[in-house]
Amino acid sequence: MIHEILEIGPHVTAMPVIHGRGDFAWEVRKIMIQHQFDCVAVPIPYSFQQEVQAACLQLPVPSIVIQREDSAYRSPWVPESEERDSDNESDAKAASYVPIDPCQPVIAAIRTAMGEHIPCKFIDLETQNYQPNAQILPDAYALKKIAVQKFAAALVPHMSPPTHNDQWKDRINYMAWRLRELSVDYKKILFVTNILDWPWIRQAFQDSNLVCPEHESVHDPVHHQVDNDTLYFLLGELPFITGLYERARQELENDDNLSIDGIKELLICARDEYVAEFGNRARKITPKLLSQILKYTRNLTLIESCLTPQLIDIITASKQVAGDGYALHVLEKSKQYPYLPEFESDSIRMSIDRAAFPDGQIYSMVNRLPGTPRIYRNIELTPRPDDRQVKDWQQKWNPYKQCSWPPEDEIIENFRSTVFDRALETMGADLVQTEKFTTSIKDGIDIRETVRHWYDGEIHVKVLPPNQGKLDCAVILFDSPAEPREYPWRTTWFAEHKNESTLAFFATDFSDQPVGPGICLATYGGAMFLFPPVAISDIWSDKRLEFATTLEEQILGAACLHSQCPHIALVSSAPPGQAWNQIAKKFGKKFVHLPLSRFSDSTVQQLRMVHVLNGHEVRSYAADFIRKV
Repeated sequence: MIHEILEIGPHVTAMPVIHGRGDFAWEVRKIMIQHQFDCVAVPIPYSFQQEVQAACLQLPVPSIVIQREDSAYRSPWVPESEERDSDNESDAKAASYVPIDPCQPVIAAIRTAMGEHIPCKFIDLETQNYQPNAQILPDAYALKKIAVQKFAAALVPHMSPPTHNDQWKDRINYMAWRLRELSVDYKKILFVTNILDWPWIRQAFQDSNLVCPEHESVHDPVHHQVDNDTLYFLLGELPFITGLYERARQELENDDNLSIDGIKELLICARDEYVAEFGNRARKITPKLLSQILKYTRNLTLIESCLTPQLIDIITASKQVAGDGYALHVLEKSKQYPYLPEFESDSIRMSIDRAAFPDGQIYSMVNRLPGTPRIYRNIELTPRPDDRQVKDWQQKWNPYKQCSWPPEDEIIENFRSTVFDRALETMGADLVQTEKFTTSIKDGIDIRETVRHWYDGEIHVKVLPPNQGKLDCAVILFDSPAEPREYPWRTTWFAEHKNESTLAFFATDFSDQPVGPGICLATYGGAMFLFPPVAISDIWSDKRLEFATTLEEQILGAACLHSQCPHIALVSSAPPGQAWNQIAKKFGKKFVHLPLSRFSDSTVQQLRMVHVLNGHEVRSYAADFIRKV
């Protein structure tokens, strides 16, 4: 049943909405399906009717209907301190527009009415210089828990009534007058209107002294396509979420929770594209990591007193949890809309309160169906270079000089030190002896052996050896078994100072991935560290290692050949097999294995990235182009 508070008159039912919100568009469709209406009224002037209805027939392709105006409109959300030159202000071109947005409640009403062959009336006042009435409003997701009439009624005490000499007042009086006229011809009218206008139209409808305002002379509206890259500024919801609403409409899926569930699908789709770009050096975006992103997003949303997250919240959470690379894919995916025109003609580029027309002129724009105001907010993400820049950087590369990036050297050297420490702990654990307690607890009680001999009441204690030994070599195999064709770059680097190791590794071809002028990116497949650093021959051309048949055997053989200690730390996903142990036995060495899974996935993926610089001078600006996975 329709609540009496929504009844403007005996034949008119109001549907107060927040423009641009998919949750309200869903409510509009629901009420039109559940009840039989013989007329639908919308708050758009009659001059727009022909173009708007023609544009609605092209949905799900979004577009815009524009009406040029005589003077520019200044947004109330621009700070008063930002004053513009009076001459430029007078020369500025202005226009008002109706967004043909599938998630716009008014467009949803027009679209449904046309599909059900219900007369649709455009009843707003014709105004030359349209002044919108927009405010920051509660989150539309609250409709999942409360009814529309309760949502609308809760806002009434906080609304300011229109003034007597205000364009807003004239528009309200005219729409109320038109609803009176329609009540004569139709018995059940649905009026979809801005939630800020609804109580005052209801009041004017019941005013016996209501006077009908006069129309102003206006220009003819024109229908335009919108550039695909700027759809975000036209649509009320994210373009990706809007696409999900359209998909649900076509496939008859349940779309009542898409404003939230769509964010989960956005993260999953962005993960697929992220993995496709970064391949085996991409972080594993597991369900646990996705849940952390969603939790982070929820916290940011609640801080802003909202229920539905904004794009900035989603990107910030993705960046902080999964890194710049994934956050960039989330940003790009959120702006992708699947239903686009085959050929773009006369498309305009949108921005906040601005638009660039096909003739190159910039217009000040005002939305006739204004939703929640938008503002620009900053987030730091290193962009992906375009193809032209990549080719230019590749052509200018000097093949006779290259060096590493010091911040990455510090990270991987710290990791090598950590591997040494953990390997020594493992070696010490292997040498621990156990004996019965007599007069001293030695190095602590051995709980396992004590419980095992609980039946005879004996206590066992640990005896640690006085010296656990030392290590001077570590091997880290990030990808095993490694495909030789994926890792064509095989080289040996020598230390620049005493705190660096002698490093031999196999990696992807750095020349295939330029990321900046004189900066390329490669991915380690495996690496050997000798510390303290020593001068060795290139392990990839050493004839003493000709017995190796794989990249892993080559690097393990080199470690056994050049290490001065009996033990070698080995980090790999699987423990050494018979072939690897035979190599160690050949040189009289022994591997101390550490599972790669002991280390966090984010750490491992960060370590695999190695940036190659085309000379030491590149280090001065490399940080401006290097982005983290």
